[in-house]
Amino acid sequence: MTAAMSTAMRLGIWLLAMAACGLPVSAWSQQGLRLNRDDLQKRANGVLALMSFSIVPDITTSSLSINSGGESTSGSNEFFMTQLGGGDTFSDSFPVYLEGVLAASRYDPTFVATEGAEVRRIPTKWNSISATGGIGWDFKLTDELKLRPIFNFSLGKVVSDLGVASRYAGRQTGKDFEFLDRGSLNAYGLGGSVMLDYELSRPGYEVDVELRYSDIRLKSFNSSAAVRGRATAQSANLWARYRAPTGIVLLQRPLRYVLELTHSEFLGDQRGILGFDRLTSIGIGLELDSSAYNMIITRTRLVGRYVFGNNISGFSVGLAVSF
Repeated sequence: MTAAMSTAMRLGIWLLAMAACGLPVSAWSQQGLRLNRDDLQKRANGVLALMSFSIVPDITTSSLSINSGGESTSGSNEFFMTQLGGGDTFSDSFPVYLEGVLAASRYDPTFVATEGAEVRRIPTKWNSISATGGIGWDFKLTDELKLRPIFNFSLGKVVSDLGVASRYAGRQTGKDFEFLDRGSLNAYGLGGSVMLDYELSRPGYEVDVELRYSDIRLKSFNSSAAVRGRATAQSANLWARYRAPTGIVLLQRPLRYVLELTHSEFLGDQRGILGFDRLTSIGIGLELDSSAYNMIITRTRLVGRYVFGNNISGFSVGLAVSF
């Protein structure tokens, strides 16, 4: 999703970038750069807060690309995230639910430093990868409705080339950027989710609705003191999908059209960190049924989505398969 962002949003992400990378607003001065303990804590917490978007399964953030809209004297920032995941119940007789999510993100803030009439750009890059697993149990409330508590665990790593930026800044400005050399950390997360899953299947159509609340606490480990941090990934999500035949038969099965609605409310440290508190996604697509053949993949869905929220809107395309 590519978003056009307001001036206030660009300013918010720029300030977040400085907090995440440990660069205080007043850092550039004739007395040199200084960083206190609070600034270091904000840097690590900011990086983990960005990672928190990638550890919870969510269609609205499964493919997210934000550009601040160009460069200026206040710098530019870009954020990109992609997510791959899925989940399913083992069987009706043994209703263990398993889920997993793999995600990667890249955050490229560019700082502009000024000293008098002189202007210099300092590029930085953060790359992260994370994996989240979940195990739960389905409690059947009715024939169509299930209550599903889930235990979640996550592991992530953030790697940065701030060491390169440090040497660049040192050559160009003569300032001491040694604190930027520790631009990597490891993090783990523990928490859980609770889900209400409604599934209605009729000969002419199918309806799926999921209401989920997630709370996962991220904390750094095995990292230097300069990058210890923590963040809370909290969100509430409503997802609904309607499927019905189009009247066309392919692979000996009806070709279905798919209508989809998703709404996410971001809480905790996620709230407002990228300029929005909530996202809504409206999707339409097609589903191909290959279950008539001896294939591992039984269904393939291609869905185009329009996503919108506070000061942000865009489009995405999702591909999903069922086994």
